Amino acid sequence: MFEVDRRERVRTQLLERARDDERIVGAAITGSAASGREDRWSDIDLFVGVADGVEVEAVLGDWSSFLYRELGAIHHFDLRPGTQIYRAFLLDGPLEIDLGFTPIGDFGPVGDGGFQVVFGTPAERRAVPSVDPGHLIGLTWHHVLHARIAIERGAPWQAEHWISAVRDHTITLACHRLGLPTSYAKGADALPPEVTGPIGEAFVRSLDTAELARALRAATEALLTELRVTDPSVVETLQGPLREIGTVGRR
Repeated sequence: MFEVDRRERVRTQLLERARDDERIVGAAITGSAASGREDRWSDIDLFVGVADGVEVEAVLGDWSSFLYRELGAIHHFDLRPGTQIYRAFLLDGPLEIDLGFTPIGDFGPVGDGGFQVVFGTPAERRAVPSVDPGHLIGLTWHHVLHARIAIERGAPWQAEHWISAVRDHTITLACHRLGLPTSYAKGADALPPEVTGPIGEAFVRSLDTAELARALRAATEALLTELRVTDPSVVETLQGPLREIGTVGRR
């Protein structure tokens, strides 16, 4: 399904095109290839700096046309944090290409991700906002409450959504506490079994009411287990109410 040779050819082609594009004055390989973690399933991740006085949107539009016309792109979507525009393309095969475009003044590494400069002079590495555990804790009690409400209303799909969200935020809290990557569950597989064991009990196995109730109780207990080490003070406040909310049938 994945063609490693094709990925290398396409990445080389894109970098050569960047060198030939006078509007682009910096280019770097990012993602797993820049941090020594690339494997046969990895995407192509490139980040380019656009010259002063040149509209980033115009360069992005030209490059998008090229990917559809010459490389057979099927679809794309954008992420736009700050001055950067990240456009992810799906190619047949399948192959994903993630291209980042930014004014040259902001061309540089962000966070602790890999950044292998191909040409150009990068700016200093910039920090990214860290996870706010307090905000995540607030989201989890909100989700426990709304999972309970969805079960009581007979809305099983919505209940499953909220239960899964509690589980996912608990994973993020654990990853943050242990210094592991927090975005997109990238650190989840490095969590120790004593952390993942209770969280794993919160998977929803069917949409019948009894199973949803069981999964919600498990998600609530896994959350409380994590909070005892993440923020012991908040457990004293939330433990009783969360157990009350997270147990369907209790009034």
